[in-house]
Amino acid sequence: MLWLAAYIGSVLAINYAFSLAPHLDLVWSCWAGLIFILRDMVQVRYGHWSLAAMLAATLLSFLLADPFVATASVTAFAVSELIDWGVFTVTRRPLRDRLWISAALSVPVDTALFFGMLGIWDPAVWAASLASKLAGVSAVWMLMRARSARSATA
Repeated sequence: MLWLAAYIGSVLAINYAFSLAPHLDLVWSCWAGLIFILRDMVQVRYGHWSLAAMLAATLLSFLLADPFVATASVTAFAVSELIDWGVFTVTRRPLRDRLWISAALSVPVDTALFFGMLGIWDPAVWAASLASKLAGVSAVWMLMRARSARSATA
């Protein structure tokens, strides 16, 4: 339940933050990396119900954040969530690999859709968003790989 609450709360918080202070887009871009990790953890714990979590976060964003920001977020997340769902459904690789493959495919799409719809074309913002998302999932991948290696030797 913690992953679910953290995911929904983070989506709402970042959309609200973008609405209140869009000039801090570089800051919010770095924070976005966490949401991808949380989304993947929700996917692992709740499977297809992760789409319901996205819907809940979407509805709350439309109620509490700028509808323009919420629309960009929903569009980007919907497409990246479908990519993520496809990777998790089709791929039978270890979880850590599915997390990274999913991010490698969905992160660039999500970033392009979200910032493109908001008219944010600053390369530094795009780079920070991509880097934070991929760095976060890479860190999780390395931790999971290390845990797996320890388990294999135990």
